[in-house]
Amino acid sequence: MLSHTLRATRTRGAMSCLHARSVTTIPNFINGKFVESASTKTIDVTNPATNEVISRVPESTQHEMEEAVGVAHDAFQSWKEVPVQQRQRVMFELQANIRENTEHLAESITLEQGKTLPDARGDVFRGLEIVEAACGQGHLMMGETQENLSKGLDTYSYRQPLGVTAGICPFNFPAMIPLWMFPVATSTGNTSVMKPSEKDPGAMMILAKMAQESGLPDGVLNIIHGAADSVNFICDAPQIKAISFVGGNAAGEHIHARGSANGKRVQANLGAKNHATILPDADRSATVKAIAGAAFGAAGQRCMALSACIFVGETKEWIKDIAKEAAKLKVGSGFDASTDVGPMITPEAKQRCLDLIEDAVRCGAVLEHDGRKADVPAEFAGGNFVGPVVLSGVDTKNPAYVNEIFGPVLSCMTVDTLEEAIKLTNANPFGNGCAIFTASGASARKYQHEIDCGQVGINVPVPVPLPFFSFTGSRASIRGDVHFYGKQGAQFYTQIKTITSNWQYKGAELGGMVMPTMGGTK
Repeated sequence: MLSHTLRATRTRGAMSCLHARSVTTIPNFINGKFVESASTKTIDVTNPATNEVISRVPESTQHEMEEAVGVAHDAFQSWKEVPVQQRQRVMFELQANIRENTEHLAESITLEQGKTLPDARGDVFRGLEIVEAACGQGHLMMGETQENLSKGLDTYSYRQPLGVTAGICPFNFPAMIPLWMFPVATSTGNTSVMKPSEKDPGAMMILAKMAQESGLPDGVLNIIHGAADSVNFICDAPQIKAISFVGGNAAGEHIHARGSANGKRVQANLGAKNHATILPDADRSATVKAIAGAAFGAAGQRCMALSACIFVGETKEWIKDIAKEAAKLKVGSGFDASTDVGPMITPEAKQRCLDLIEDAVRCGAVLEHDGRKADVPAEFAGGNFVGPVVLSGVDTKNPAYVNEIFGPVLSCMTVDTLEEAIKLTNANPFGNGCAIFTASGASARKYQHEIDCGQVGINVPVPVPLPFFSFTGSRASIRGDVHFYGKQGAQFYTQIKTITSNWQYKGAELGGMVMPTMGGTK
């Protein structure tokens, strides 16, 4: 199982997995080997709770990136011939390895990304579920068949892998998002080149070692590092056939446009502005707690965080309850078991959040709870902490609503009717997710039918589908038209080959100058 050198320690200032006690540079992973980069350009990886530098990630050189893709291309020639049931067995081993070492992955995530340990364990577990689903990938790769379309003539189709695929990962889910990508890609017979976020690459490096120890052959999974140059390389490299991306709109739209222009398949999950609608018949206490958790968990750095809440009718009185709930949440290091809200990822992200809050208030929003000056222990005074912020009086032109803040900020809006709430939600360009809280089946049915979002929760604040479904964000929250994991994940990573065969050919007319009708009436 996981080698001793990749085990993380839990102490607050300790280095994770590949981080030594002194600041070291994360290697590439090419052809089954952790290889030190020759690059002289590096990016600091910091602990968001303190901003101390804990490691550095290289900007992989052009030669190294080309080598990774070339190795993946060569490995594909043999990996695609491995029977699907054998590829599934690798996934069985990988899921067991992840399950056994969840704590080590979680500690690496908390150190580099900042989220609380329980939340980091959830990050790992939701990724683990994708690997578990990949253990049954064979049935999602089955084709179709129709016999006797003419005498002795049959047509059937296969799903075949594409070749080299690439994954470009965000900072906010260092384990889950990579596990949306390479296990689905490799279990369908492809090879993979991954680029983890330069802000928190540790979990991906641990997963690479786990995959190797689980039986994934050398070259099937490779890792490069960097920022814009590595992204552009992935978009342009001719041997890469498909790109998976999760992140912000600007980067995602660029990747989709550039990758598509180069003839690649691209699936890109982008930004969000997720709305919750609260009806007066909802359970008040349970709803308040659910909204607070979905808005402020992971410091609001989730693409499915609830950042806008629409209070219908008398429920506007509940805004004070949410502000009280927000005030109870403890801000601090993710390694502190009593912490509810960890740090934001970088000082720049923190400052952007603070600036948008200030702009929101200047434009008329009211601070129902102000967590901007979070009280944290002295040892974390240099961290990127922003406590929960609850804003009321927000309209659709307010900066807090117009922008995806990606921080622990909840914008509260009021309307008189469910119809108004649906109209307001549908007018927003994003369509990642939404939720309604109600005790009325009729209201829930109306909402789910009329709302224009790809993922809907009914008394569920964060409706992320389990892996036998697919992640189905819509509108401005996605580029490309084939979603992550589930049936659509298998479709994205495979292409259909259709065969029409005729084995009753002796003495038969095999075709002439006229378009064959295959049994049609002449």
